[in-house]
Amino acid sequence: MAPSITVVVPVYNEAEFVPEALPRLIASVEDVGIPYTIRVVENGSTDGTAEVARESAAGANVVVESLAEPDYGAAMRHGFLHADSDWVVNFDIDYFSAQFLRQLLSQPDDVDLVIGSKRDPESEDRRPFIRRLATGVFNLLLTLILRSSVTDTHGMKGFRRKLVDDLAHQVVSTTDLFDTELVIRAERAGYSIVEVPVVVEEMRTARSSLIKRAPRTIVGLIKMRGYLPSRPSFPTYR
Repeated sequence: MAPSITVVVPVYNEAEFVPEALPRLIASVEDVGIPYTIRVVENGSTDGTAEVARESAAGANVVVESLAEPDYGAAMRHGFLHADSDWVVNFDIDYFSAQFLRQLLSQPDDVDLVIGSKRDPESEDRRPFIRRLATGVFNLLLTLILRSSVTDTHGMKGFRRKLVDDLAHQVVSTTDLFDTELVIRAERAGYSIVEVPVVVEEMRTARSSLIKRAPRTIVGLIKMRGYLPSRPSFPTYR
């Protein structure tokens, strides 16, 4: 039997964009040809995003849920903890890839986490220079502050269900860093991690401000260092 996937997609005030993006996301997932659920987790929107998402799902296997407060990480956490599939994948409404799902599903059974790394030498990053620079700086902070060896924690990732069951409830961070903390916890717990190249081409100009995000990200990483478990001597990578 083919493995199943849950795709978790946090959304906030996306009523104008969802009618274009959600059908494209559904088509990308269905093109892979495996059992799937897309969990759209609307959080704190004021523009009717949830209702528009339900209308745009067009009979596909899409679950739309709403949280009261605008919090990207809390929305992702909610979607992860309510998934019941073999793999849990995080996509953004403007950044997703059927090819990444195929790479995920081609991994051997002992791989626990697949990261679509924008920093992989074989990746093709078509974003503006400032966005590529920000990714490089964030990776440097991961190395300096958390002594991590992964090259990317923001973007497309797929987690085995067991990893999610074991670790997701332990994650303290929300906002911008839920997925980062989950990846670092997996790294420190010795789960098998694979990074794969991706084509990075976002469907629109980024909505979040790098200037606003940078200070809280640095503070968040420093706080994370204080409550994460010790780093193992030999993390498992391929």
